[in-house]
Amino acid sequence: MSNSQRRLLVTSALPYANGQIHIGHLVEYVQTDIWVRFQRMCGHEVHYVGADDTHGTPIMLRAEKENLTPKELIANVWKEHKRDFDNFLISFDNYYTTDSPENEKLAQSIYLKLRDAGLIEKRAIEQAYDPVKEMFLPDRFIKGECPKCGAKDQYGDNCEKCGATYSPTDLKNPFSVVSGATPIKKVSDHYFFKLSDPRCEEFLRDWTQVKTPLQPEARNKMKEWVGQPGESKLGDWDISRDAPYFGFEIPDAPGKYFYVWLDAPIGYYASFLNYCQTKGLNFDEWVKPDTTTEQYHFIGKDILYFHALFWPATLKFAGYRTPTNVFAHGFLTVDGEKMSKSRGTLISANSVIECGFNPEWFRYYFATKLNDSMEDLDLNLQDFVARVNSDLLGKYINIASRSAGFLVKRFGGVVSDEAMNNPLLKEIAAASEKIAELYEGREYAKALRTVMELADKVNGFVDENKPWEIAKDPEREANLQRVCSITLEAFRMLSLYLKPVIPQVVASVEEFLSLPPLSWANINIPLSSKNPLKAYKHLMTRVEAPQIEALLAANL
Repeated sequence: MSNSQRRLLVTSALPYANGQIHIGHLVEYVQTDIWVRFQRMCGHEVHYVGADDTHGTPIMLRAEKENLTPKELIANVWKEHKRDFDNFLISFDNYYTTDSPENEKLAQSIYLKLRDAGLIEKRAIEQAYDPVKEMFLPDRFIKGECPKCGAKDQYGDNCEKCGATYSPTDLKNPFSVVSGATPIKKVSDHYFFKLSDPRCEEFLRDWTQVKTPLQPEARNKMKEWVGQPGESKLGDWDISRDAPYFGFEIPDAPGKYFYVWLDAPIGYYASFLNYCQTKGLNFDEWVKPDTTTEQYHFIGKDILYFHALFWPATLKFAGYRTPTNVFAHGFLTVDGEKMSKSRGTLISANSVIECGFNPEWFRYYFATKLNDSMEDLDLNLQDFVARVNSDLLGKYINIASRSAGFLVKRFGGVVSDEAMNNPLLKEIAAASEKIAELYEGREYAKALRTVMELADKVNGFVDENKPWEIAKDPEREANLQRVCSITLEAFRMLSLYLKPVIPQVVASVEEFLSLPPLSWANINIPLSSKNPLKAYKHLMTRVEAPQIEALLAANL
């Protein structure tokens, strides 16, 4: 592992300000946060920023329904989202909003640069229009009968029954979800980002296939979308919407607004700019084309198109650096099935806390399922109970609870310095580089498997030496101190390895072991007799099966 300091800007996808955070969202924020915390432990300069994605028709309509202004609605949702992220220990350096002066300024500036580069084109297009609400309708705000199978009550872009995709104008007996009226067709001028321009195509082929180490599944999907030289597969991107619309007005087009997907990713930079202004950092130094800093985006695989095509092209042709990499993950299922409100498995983040769950149980369980691929992961609720209780309680915390009492009561918490050369401790320390490489590569499941294998060896050492038996013999006091010292030093190292995943528990461990905050380099700085341990306090409770039943009931 390189010791040179890196400078990293890291983001997670921006949650839409139109609903609650649920456990499916949390997979991504936990994945990002573990990586960020690991990088911080390695001494790198890391800035992790996020924001609520706040613009668009759904926000405008929900605010109207709740008799609020859009700004009042998004302020309320921001507080809920921030509460949930704080509860799950997601360590954003700045959590902002896309409805900010910084984002408006950046979005307008980027648009004008793209326009001046000849990459914006105005075209007249025909769209569905609600004559009662006097507004153009997004695809998801039109329903009707599927033109392929005839299923009723289907959205304007795809049929949930037969899977067909189509345009809203193909629907039979269409109606507006907003008013119930039959939509009419109306022509309007829209603004397009010319992704089909040869300059964009050439850049994206190079960026997705050569320059960026995308995941193999992502690279293959990009190859399919971008095509070979000479093929023109990329469609132009409609970046405008008509009034009424909650968003930013396009500078040279009164009554036209930026489509939410234009200003949302720019919101990463807006949040970072806001953070730079408060911390005295040089924003331009981080986002200029020749910067030596790194930029990473963690996202769900469903928004890969926006982040691996539109976003890099937007940055490139507006004169900014492009992402170092984009990391996509799969979807979360619960007990092997899609999350469902009717089964209580569309579990909100807040309900987890209200039902008395420790959020670190979920952080750990998700980490045991996460790797560097885009495959889906499953929250099996029975396995969740078994895994958390077996690994965290039975293997990890059990190590401290079996030895700490003897050391504190018999030796005033003072460890034996001579015991720190034990071969078991050397074996645990030797795993540092391997575990670091696994965290770096987002192979959390493998990292935790390695840690738990080491925990098994420590428990084997305790079982073999039986400190509870040694304690009965006054003649063996020195041996008791030695065994407990080895055990608790092993516990310290395992805690260091688990710190990115369960930071709150490890903060309690640092307090109990009289340690400053552990960094990765501390692996070779053992416990010392100069810093006596404090009295052991219980670190974590077991998950009980009735809690699962209560959680599902709370989400029905």
